Amino acid sequence: MTKGTVYLVGAGPGDHKLITVYGLECIQKSDVILYDRLVNKRLLDHAKPEAELIFCGKLPGKHELIQEQINDLLVEKSLQGKVVTRLKGGDPSVFGRVGEEAEVLAEQNIKFEIVPGITSGIAAPTYAGITVTHRDYASSFAIVTGHGRAEKKQDSINWSALAQGIDTIAFYMGVGNLHYICEKLIENGKNSHTPVAVIQWGTTEKQRTVTGTLNTIEEIVKKAGIEHPSIIIVGEVVNLREKIKWFNEMEASSNNEEEKYVNH
Repeated sequence: MTKGTVYLVGAGPGDHKLITVYGLECIQKSDVILYDRLVNKRLLDHAKPEAELIFCGKLPGKHELIQEQINDLLVEKSLQGKVVTRLKGGDPSVFGRVGEEAEVLAEQNIKFEIVPGITSGIAAPTYAGITVTHRDYASSFAIVTGHGRAEKKQDSINWSALAQGIDTIAFYMGVGNLHYICEKLIENGKNSHTPVAVIQWGTTEKQRTVTGTLNTIEEIVKKAGIEHPSIIIVGEVVNLREKIKWFNEMEASSNNEEEKYVNH
């Protein structure tokens, strides 16, 4: 029996046009596509009419398919000789658990490829007029998971190194944990007036951005009704937004009241 090939593909940050050419080719030739919740559904329009589409997204706290089931599906479909694409939001290597899936496929001697994608921690701020590095403001950039908490024994972050040694920090999956993030950064030496941006639905027509400081951003986010999925950007580069924002965003529900807090 001929085994199929599995493509572990990054779909990009939200705008369907931001997928790579190779990622699109994988979609077009696949017999089976397993796609995540944050993947732009317009990408599925490029699938073959007879392709099997399997939703395997996981809402925070509500798992439609647990990771083990996803792994089993990848193996099962590829052992049937099918071409399979596992379509993930952003870049599959950035908090996408692609390493776990690749390990399972390697153990089964199933051919696979990892196709990088544009990650939201860079793309979302770029669409919001914020470059994560800048010659005058930031020469270092870190991508950090934002949902870990000490009381749940999930927090393995070196907050001191992060607060004192990194110019721009992007927190993924952290909007529900914003208070803790700001608190830990300030506790570990980050100036409480450091600019912060929170970008919801980055690169899509639903994109909204609010800005403030480590001291003020939590209240601003609450007033604006910003929720998951959002990226949190911490650093002086946030101030660039007023000069170079170019993408036409939805108006925040707080009637842009958050702008009064910038640089305060």
